[in-house]
Amino acid sequence: MDIHFLMAQWKATPQRIASLLEGISLEEARLRPTPDDWSVLEVINHLVDEEIQDFRSHLDFILAPQGKEWERIDPQAWIVERKYNERELGPSLENFLRERAASIAWLESLGDVDWDITHTSQFGSMRAGDMFAAWVAHDGLHQRQLVELQRFLVERAAKPYEIGYAGDW
Repeated sequence: MDIHFLMAQWKATPQRIASLLEGISLEEARLRPTPDDWSVLEVINHLVDEEIQDFRSHLDFILAPQGKEWERIDPQAWIVERKYNERELGPSLENFLRERAASIAWLESLGDVDWDITHTSQFGSMRAGDMFAAWVAHDGLHQRQLVELQRFLVERAAKPYEIGYAGDW
């Protein structure tokens, strides 16, 4: 595993996310391209909860098991239950930036990590390295989602003009 590359990507995520949100109003942040799509606010608040209750928590669980159960999560249900789309954009972004900073500080405080430490349950086995790599990949998935939402907002704002000349999407 190229931990230096992965760590650099992971640490760059907050700046990338913040850049993707520049110039987006609260109204725009609440828009969904379709009823099944997520809004910008839903993406950001999902990232906050994933930071706290999924990746950081589960990586800590793998690295230092404390005889407790793997925390079960339901990120899809949280969108409605936790009313992500009713929140404010600025504080939501600030929450993500704060929690990622806490994650970075936590992981750096561990020193050299044995990425081969494995947790095995009835669901299978997962190494610490698998969890961290998935965390980095998860960031990329939602950065892509935010870019797609940005394109939706540009296309919407450009009406009645077309954006086809920009190239295929």
